[in-house]
Amino acid sequence: MTKTEKLLRELIALPSVNPAFLPTNDPNAGEQLVAEFLAAIAARAGLEIEFRPVIASRSNLLASYRPASRPKRRIVLAPHMDTVGAPGAVFTPQLKANRLYGRGACDTKGSIAVMMSALIELVETRDRPGHTEIIFAGLIDEESLQSGSRALAAEKFSADLAIVGEPTRCKVVTAHKGAVWLKLETHGKAAHAARPELGRNAAYEMARICTLLETQYATHLRKRTHPLLGHGTVNVGAIHAGQQPNIVPDHCIAQIDRRTLPGETNASVTRELRSLFGAHGLSADFSRIHPHPCPALETDPAHPLVRQFMRCAGQRTPEGVTFFSDAAVLAAAGIRSVLFGPGDIAQAHTPDEWIEVSQLEQGKRVLLKFLRSLE
Repeated sequence: MTKTEKLLRELIALPSVNPAFLPTNDPNAGEQLVAEFLAAIAARAGLEIEFRPVIASRSNLLASYRPASRPKRRIVLAPHMDTVGAPGAVFTPQLKANRLYGRGACDTKGSIAVMMSALIELVETRDRPGHTEIIFAGLIDEESLQSGSRALAAEKFSADLAIVGEPTRCKVVTAHKGAVWLKLETHGKAAHAARPELGRNAAYEMARICTLLETQYATHLRKRTHPLLGHGTVNVGAIHAGQQPNIVPDHCIAQIDRRTLPGETNASVTRELRSLFGAHGLSADFSRIHPHPCPALETDPAHPLVRQFMRCAGQRTPEGVTFFSDAAVLAAAGIRSVLFGPGDIAQAHTPDEWIEVSQLEQGKRVLLKFLRSLE
């Protein structure tokens, strides 16, 4: 068993489910156990440790390698420490063939294991950068409100490149879609179901809106494409209307997910939808579900550091992914960001989440090669 696999097994065995998905005071909630465990490992390797409080009992972890000479650049390795929840024995790592199973195996404790192992191996040898500061930043709350990356951004934290840990199958990703979550509410008039003509059914109004989103709007989105991300998408994720069958509902609420391309914003998406609904004689109230912007990411793959990282990964062209990440939050704060990590997003959030063990060593080799290539 490699050190990286051993570290991942230990991380899986430490639950760090985002508290947003659990009852209050659930023992599996929060990142603190993982943060303290990683801090102890990093400190033994000679890294400087700092906890930066973000929310009560939840802190970002910074473990830093500082060169003897004055640093000319700073590289940040930024995986998130929280996971989604799941029933069953998901915190007991299990190896089957080449797959290691357990909550967080690929999203993103695999990235944590790769990044921490690579950094420790780097600092324990003489072949390490003389003018580059490297910081491991274990972030909290990515799975909910991205409070960890938003706090780092608000602190005016700076870096020349952030490598955000996500399951990319060890590919360097320079672009990802953004997300706009909206609550739509239609209004009608209640009436007895025996005389529905006396009311106005808000659920029917929402049904017409949903049909419009599924047909004309989705077709419209497919006409606007990005070379790495394809086209934007829309999904109606939840609908609720009325109280009981014999009452015409006077209001209906739907929650929608709109995946965006670079350049699109919460405001532009809302304007677009209002205009579309109005053109078809439909009306709805709009409100945001997520309190913060979740923009798309687009980093220039021609930048020297990004190009150097891609060369170390044996990659000629950049990659794009459809999910949102902390990288866009850091990029919006002026920190050039890419995604990189072992595992496949297809296994993330599933009841039997797993990662290919061979991906762990592949990811560590690529990252170590890049870090050693720095001055």
